[in-house]
Amino acid sequence: MKRIVLLCILFTTLTAAIGCMLEARNMKTSTEPAGAPVVSAVTAKKTKIQVAILLDTSGSMQGLIEQAKSRLWNIVNTLTTLKYKGETPDIEIALYEYGNYKQYDGDYIRRITPLTVDLDLISKELFALTTSGSEEYCGTVIQRAVKELEWGNDKADMKLVYIAGNEEFTQGSISYKTAIAKALEKDIFVNTIHCGSEDIGIRDFWQDAALRGNGKFFNIDANATVRAIKTPFDPQIILCNDKLNDTYIGYGAVGKERKVNQTVQDRNAGSISSANYTERAVSKSKAIYKNTSWDLVDKVKEDKDALSRIKKEELPEELRSKSPEELKTFITQKEQERSLIQKEISELAIKRQIYIDEQLKKEGENKGDDLGNAITESILAVAKVKGYTAE
Repeated sequence: MKRIVLLCILFTTLTAAIGCMLEARNMKTSTEPAGAPVVSAVTAKKTKIQVAILLDTSGSMQGLIEQAKSRLWNIVNTLTTLKYKGETPDIEIALYEYGNYKQYDGDYIRRITPLTVDLDLISKELFALTTSGSEEYCGTVIQRAVKELEWGNDKADMKLVYIAGNEEFTQGSISYKTAIAKALEKDIFVNTIHCGSEDIGIRDFWQDAALRGNGKFFNIDANATVRAIKTPFDPQIILCNDKLNDTYIGYGAVGKERKVNQTVQDRNAGSISSANYTERAVSKSKAIYKNTSWDLVDKVKEDKDALSRIKKEELPEELRSKSPEELKTFITQKEQERSLIQKEISELAIKRQIYIDEQLKKEGENKGDDLGNAITESILAVAKVKGYTAE
């Protein structure tokens, strides 16, 4: 009898203890003590637009490279018009070359840049490209881009591959069908740009590759000169660009070199045409043109505590004697100055685009069949499918 009573008491005590534990757990999950920090279970990620451009740099493709140089900033400016649910996505671009006899990894393929926001780097590498060779392994370069690059994994991310060239799509040991299947697993759209006639592009499987990759198939004249439309607003935008460069403050080991490169890429754009120079200046007025790795203004804008971690010897010599408060004031002034210049460029860019659209309308909107037009056309088409809107 005593044993039964003891068991009953033990059972009652255990039940009460479990009840208290459950109640405490429920209170912990439903309420927090006053002043406790709110921790989000999911960190919001910014939507990305990622574009990998795979260029055939074999012996016959110098014209294609020239078109890429001429159209880089136009492509960038098209990308900056896109928004997802009202927000501007991050934009990253990668470059590959294939078909070159410089023996890159034994398959004539080189990853020139990873997916990057560093547009000056993309420009620098484009202007350094040369042609040589004739072995174009389309399947291999697609597979490498799909595997090597850090693609986003958000459903809303827009991920695009553009491969441009002129030989049979079936060359190499890796089938383009296998490579494209891998791309689709990551929701990457594969677009093909055949440098030649439509019938040859179809015969050599460029069209089939685009169909399999949920992308678009284009034919362009790789040797055509990209048409540049001058506008009355170009000189003023170019003047603004010169003022804009003065607001950049290089810091760290690469600051001075990268600031010089900024000016070099201005000159490279201008070597194509004044219109191309203007397109680059317009790109530099957009949020996409970020240089946090070397520019103090962009760095402090991104990280307000950055100055506390930057050593005096990493600053330009003329700023090393300034106190922390003086330095902060100086950078704030440069940021405000930059913002006003970028606003002026943006306003001029709108007038410039209206002028260009009117000129194209007068001439029947014959934009030509070049690399840039092929890429911008498909970007807008895929954007519509993915739920993006264009300003």
